[in-house]
Amino acid sequence: MQLSNTALFQGITQEEIARMLACFHARTERCAAGDTVRTYGHGPEAVGILKSGALSIERMELDGGRTLLESLAPGGIFGEVLAFSSLAHESMLVVAHAPSEILFIDYAHILKRCEKACAHHSLLVRNVLRLVSDKTVRLSERIEVLSCRTIREKLLCYFGLCAAQAGARSFTLPTSLSGLAEYICADRSAMMRELGRMREAGLVQTEGRRITLPEKPF
Repeated sequence: MQLSNTALFQGITQEEIARMLACFHARTERCAAGDTVRTYGHGPEAVGILKSGALSIERMELDGGRTLLESLAPGGIFGEVLAFSSLAHESMLVVAHAPSEILFIDYAHILKRCEKACAHHSLLVRNVLRLVSDKTVRLSERIEVLSCRTIREKLLCYFGLCAAQAGARSFTLPTSLSGLAEYICADRSAMMRELGRMREAGLVQTEGRRITLPEKPF
């Protein structure tokens, strides 16, 4: 995976990225499936770029349970929102779901004033701010989904958002059905039963992770 293809380094050449990573003392870490990659609030804070593997960002609840916040594929970024927050994040975990390779850049190197006034450093900061803005929108969308009262309302709201993003009535879920249940904070068995009722009512068609909404789903 070329870092120039990731959202964090958009508009920056591979040569500029190489110089920047050396200046930032960036480091690569490898982890096994099941490892907790980061617990935010402990140790040096950094932005992580997933080079290979699969990660999830989870919140640890007081009762010991976990809530899925986001799933990451290669090229995914995590930690950029926390770079601008003064709040504690001891309950935020980054967990590997496959052997993974991750590039880390400490917040201090990204946010400090560049002595050489490099244009690509300024572009990197702009990319970070755009990522923060995009993630804020996604969090707002999740709040919209979770504010719905029933599982059916949550599913229809989420499917509507996915369809709008895809620009089509048919789309593939970005996560597994188990991940979808975690996303809407519902029991998986209860969600699957409701999906069955929705299919019978003609509100949705499903084929694995492929979802198709009728022209008038409501």
